[in-house]
Amino acid sequence: MRLRLGRFAVSALLLVIPALDGSHLAAQAIRLHVDLTDAPRNIYHARMNIPAKSGEMTLVFPKWIPGNHRPSGPIAALTGIRMEAGGQPLVWQRDPVDMYAFHVNVPEGVSELQVSLDAITSNDSAGGGGPAASANVLDLNWNTVVLFPQGAASDAVEFAPSVTLPPGWRFGTALPGARVAGDKVEFATVPLTTLVDSPLIAGVHYKRIELTKPGGTKTGETPLHVMDVVADSETDLAMKPEVLAEYQKLVAETGALFGARHYQQYHFLYTLSDQVGGHGLEHHESNDSVAGERTLLDPDLHMLYAGLLPHEFVHSWNGKYRRPTGLATPNYQEPMIGDLLWVYEGLTQYLGDLLAARSGLWSADQYREALAATAAALDHRSGRQWRPLEDTARSVQLLRLLGAQWQSWRRSLDYYPEGELIWLEVDAIIRQQTHGQRSLDDFCRRFYGGESGAPKVVPYTFEDVVRTLNDVAPYDWATLLKERTRATSSHAPLGGIERGGWKLVYNDRPNIFNQALEKLAKFTDFSYSLGFTIDHDGKLDDVIVGSPAYQAGVGPGMKLVGVSGRKWMPGALHAALKEAQGGGQSIELLVENAQFFKTYSVPYHEGDRNPHLERISEQPDFMEEMLKPLTH
Repeated sequence: MRLRLGRFAVSALLLVIPALDGSHLAAQAIRLHVDLTDAPRNIYHARMNIPAKSGEMTLVFPKWIPGNHRPSGPIAALTGIRMEAGGQPLVWQRDPVDMYAFHVNVPEGVSELQVSLDAITSNDSAGGGGPAASANVLDLNWNTVVLFPQGAASDAVEFAPSVTLPPGWRFGTALPGARVAGDKVEFATVPLTTLVDSPLIAGVHYKRIELTKPGGTKTGETPLHVMDVVADSETDLAMKPEVLAEYQKLVAETGALFGARHYQQYHFLYTLSDQVGGHGLEHHESNDSVAGERTLLDPDLHMLYAGLLPHEFVHSWNGKYRRPTGLATPNYQEPMIGDLLWVYEGLTQYLGDLLAARSGLWSADQYREALAATAAALDHRSGRQWRPLEDTARSVQLLRLLGAQWQSWRRSLDYYPEGELIWLEVDAIIRQQTHGQRSLDDFCRRFYGGESGAPKVVPYTFEDVVRTLNDVAPYDWATLLKERTRATSSHAPLGGIERGGWKLVYNDRPNIFNQALEKLAKFTDFSYSLGFTIDHDGKLDDVIVGSPAYQAGVGPGMKLVGVSGRKWMPGALHAALKEAQGGGQSIELLVENAQFFKTYSVPYHEGDRNPHLERISEQPDFMEEMLKPLTH
């Protein structure tokens, strides 16, 4: 899953896990209908016909959501629960410990429960924050509207889903067998695993773009790839021919990189809206991604979101087909273990950004500026002195709950961006060790390739990763990767940049990636000078421990009012940095803290500092080789 902009075998398992009271459902489908006509006023209505037998029965709401890597099932958005049998209401009780479990006593002679519920929509992340909708678009993640028998494996429970859309709305989904009758759509019966893995988007304004024509799923053949786009206005759907060519190139490049496709068809479910929260969530045969409404029209937005679809697309191989054993759970109630998220997400981050450049969605300069921004941010993570990278993966369910304050000290989901730096280093080492004859591309073909066909899950361990790397290029990979993920350090792992023939530098020239991000998110980044980020209203989001501002006494949550005798504005602070550069004059910051005012004197004289990559002329430019397309 990707929530940021640029910065940053199951069947075998099922053999050892008892089906409990859900075992009798293997041959009986739960009929599910979701009425989406109230989506514009932020509520979905669902009803289910669930096969049952007399006695105590426990139904559960999905808790651990794939791609979220945490117990993020939006239980608080679940409302209006009603259970009936034969038209008679039944009394149910929520479990006193497990908030996701509901107990009901099924009367004698009853073979089916009728369950109805409502899901309140929100604009939060897909799957974890609840369903998302606005006046013109909606996003249905099926895990938000289902209950299923406790203990049943998700592969063993089948659902026959259908929806009613708002009048005139059109939809996109990877769910098979769609039969459309007016505003009602029925789908083929599928296992719960497939249902949860196949979200649906819909909107007033919809466009279907075929990136490839239908083909086969054998190695070397390209199945159908579709981009289903919904937007807040018809204008926002316009895609320039060159952008279409870039996404077609993306499909070709993934085929060349991995050598196989583990899906029957693939849908890019793309929502362009400023009203529905930005997110990206991976699925085996689709991805569910939201970008700004003018992303196809605005060059800055296009650059910022260029890595989103490549990232989620790569997850079809890395995360869905190959999955860490700790994340390959048999249902949605079993806890997940995220130790290898630096592979699941970190390698996906590296490959997604690489593919953005190889497909033309980014230029080489834009790739390097984005990489410089990532490297600089991580090199100024003061929290890396106490929290190793692996702990950010184990702590994902905690770190997602916190805001921007003290982010540098406590660290955030750093297994994404720092994972990218680690895999860049791995790629560079392979190229050095083999004198350019092999690369991480060879690892990808061996680890994620295999035979094309229908979706399946092949779990892996740390030892599997190391073994395959050694097959590509012998090296002490286990020691390197353990050092990078389990040890603390003062600086980010910049070895991949340096081995790639570049170095991280700072100067007063704006980083084009950060500049566009600041414009979009309405904040200004002084992390590499004074040591803080600040909203345009003056609120200090984060202050880096050890930075000049921190040493002077400034902290997150305070509000900057004035700068060296002038009202706070980004321009005023940039001017103050320039005036103090090379001199003895400190920068005076007038700060409001809980209705009290104080002036802090910051003795900083190095001016504006923005990150860039600079070529090391005496070294081979492996990074240039990394960015070269594999297809012509």
